[in-house]
This record gives sequence, structure tokens and C-alpha cells, in this order.
Amino acid sequence: MGTVKAVCEEKMKKAIVALREDFNGLRTGRASPALLDRIKVDYYGEKTPLSQVATVSVPEARLIVVQPWDRSLIGEIEKALQRSELALNPSNDGKVIRIAIPPLTEERRKELAKMARHMAEQSRVSVRNVRRDGLEDLKKQLAAGGVPEDSIKKEEDELQKLTDANISAIGKVLEEKEKEILEV
Repeated sequence: MGTVKAVCEEKMKKAIVALREDFNGLRTGRASPALLDRIKVDYYGEKTPLSQVATVSVPEARLIVVQPWDRSLIGEIEKALQRSELALNPSNDGKVIRIAIPPLTEERRKELAKMARHMAEQSRVSVRNVRRDGLEDLKKQLAAGGVPEDSIKKEEDELQKLTDANISAIGKVLEEKEKEILEV
């Protein structure tokens, strides 16, 4: 019986972790190594995450520096950055790639905030779907018998509290990201 709540709790936590990862890929006006987490580089015929072929650092608030471990990859890394949906303009000096993060326009900031709200809503839907599945499992237990109705009711209440807490956590994560996106 308690397993339904535990399974639901685990799935809801995963929805929030996934939202944070999605948010890391949203560009703000600040430089962040997490911006490049989804960049994959062609490394000897394999699509390899940038973090596995180079060191990514942020020496200044609006600058990302990528230092490949193998200098022959510098061209591939630069191409991968240019192809990304981040609209970045990398420059390389043969040793490192520098990426200046330009300030976002007001219009682009609003667009990104809207995208963030959409991502958060997807996470809320995911959490609610987990609750729905959990409630169905509890109803099946009740129908199968052997479990008192009042303990099922208690489980349903706990599942609702868990859902409310996770929805609230998603709201806080969204609030932080919107603040970061909208700051000039």
C-alpha cells in the first residue's frame, strides 16, 4: 500500500529534475557551462557530449571558454556550437573557443519566459498524471479487497498532498528561471 505513494513520489521528483535540466538549456543573459550541456561533437564518428572532449569554463559573466583536450577537434566543436539552437557566435584562436553571450533583447526574454512557463506546465501535467495513475492503483487495491477503505482514503489524501507539494516546487523552479531570464 505504501509502495504506491513511494513510486509516485519517485516519479514526481524525476519530473522536477527533468524540468531543471530543460531549464539549463534555456539561454539567459548570463554565461553558464550548463548552456552547452546538450551540445554533441562529432568525435571519430561518434556524437559525443562536449563536456567529454573539452573543458568548459566561465571566466566572466558574459563569456564561455571551451578548451578542447584534442586541438584537432576545435573546428568540429565550433561547427557544433554554430549549428545549435542557442544562436551563439563562437570565435576560436586555434587553442580555445570563446563565446560571448550577448544581452538578450526584451522580445527574446519574453519568448524565453513563455517557453519556460510552457515547460513548467508540461511538468505539472506529468505530476498530475502520476497522481492519476497512483489513484487508479489504489482503486484496484480496494477492488481486489483485503485493504480497508479508510486506509485507501488516507493514501489518497497523502497522494494529493504529495502532488500539491510537487506542483508548488515546480512553481518555485519556474519563478527562479523567469527571474533569471527577465533580468537585464
